[in-house]
Amino acid sequence: MSDEEVGFAFDTGVDPARWRHRKPEGKGRAVLAFAVVLLLFGVLGGGAWYGYQRFFSAEDYAGPGTGEAIVEVGEGDSATDIANSLVKAGVVKSAAAFVDAAKDNTDSKNIQVGSYILRKEMKADDALIMLLDLKNKNINKVTLPEGLTYQQVYDRLSKASGIPVAEFEAAGKAPQKLGVPALWFKRTDGKKVDKTNIEGFLYPATYELPKGATATDILKLLVGNFNAEMAELKFAETVTAKLKISPYEALVAASIAQVEALLDEDMAPVARVLYNRAYTGNFPCECLQLDSTVNYWLRITGKEAKSSDQLLESELHDPDNPYRYNAKGMTIGPISNPGDVALKGAMNPPKSKNYFFVTVNEKGAMAYGETYDDHKKNIQEACKNGIPIC
Repeated sequence: MSDEEVGFAFDTGVDPARWRHRKPEGKGRAVLAFAVVLLLFGVLGGGAWYGYQRFFSAEDYAGPGTGEAIVEVGEGDSATDIANSLVKAGVVKSAAAFVDAAKDNTDSKNIQVGSYILRKEMKADDALIMLLDLKNKNINKVTLPEGLTYQQVYDRLSKASGIPVAEFEAAGKAPQKLGVPALWFKRTDGKKVDKTNIEGFLYPATYELPKGATATDILKLLVGNFNAEMAELKFAETVTAKLKISPYEALVAASIAQVEALLDEDMAPVARVLYNRAYTGNFPCECLQLDSTVNYWLRITGKEAKSSDQLLESELHDPDNPYRYNAKGMTIGPISNPGDVALKGAMNPPKSKNYFFVTVNEKGAMAYGETYDDHKKNIQEACKNGIPIC
């Protein structure tokens, strides 16, 4: 809320300019009017002055207030907008009282957008003070780091909001109703997109969850953030023009890079390896051959993820697993909810002929190779550095 908005938008219904620019009246009429005013004050005395004050002064409650009232402060709200919301909620007695309080308090410009828990029948000055105290915001905060699966997101949202996981699961089965645009459910490689799959669209960030919000409300908040991020990045336009693939396929690549790469600088090179394997026709199986996709399937089917050396052949090549090791092309769907760096990496991968990557030191740095012989050398380096892949 800007300085200009606070306290200056209140409409009294009187245009001061009209009083300044009235035509001068005749002397006789002016004298008569003045005499009438004197007569009124003489006859009515203090009663007339009391009525004048009561008509023009802002009505206000005297007490600290009781009970509870929820008030929303929206983006761009002026002092008058907030005042009207307070009156409607029964917090203050008149909009003018709050606007006057806002004029007198220079901190009023610092009121933040959000939902607040106030009291009914409050003095306007007290209501303003409560709006300036963030402890009165009607929210629960939750942080969703990059790389969580939708199940992990639901678990965190449930703990923060008190809403059962089952309600998030039910709401999440209709991504388009939550605001995911139809363009995200198309691919250029002939594979069908599961339109009930919310994975990838739950953008990682710290969220303020309004108390009383439903599972649908909260998921719409996350999807709205995803849409805003994609619009800012021009993600769909960029990958369609530069990579000649659908936005959904690039989102899948970003979700895998988010899980595979430990360092930000490796997100884009990993995405390039994924594209090289899936689309160039130069990788023998034209598949990804990643343990991370297999482990994703294990997780979402209620099983434990495993380290590479513990995964069984039957698990790697399970024909019922659409995320299996040798599934041709780009993976059927995202395996996590990627963040900004992974998305940018999937949009703008560096040019290379690399088909292999492996983590080679404890810091998480990766080495890349064009051939399997290159890859074996990188694995030997990783082993020397104590990385448990040998």
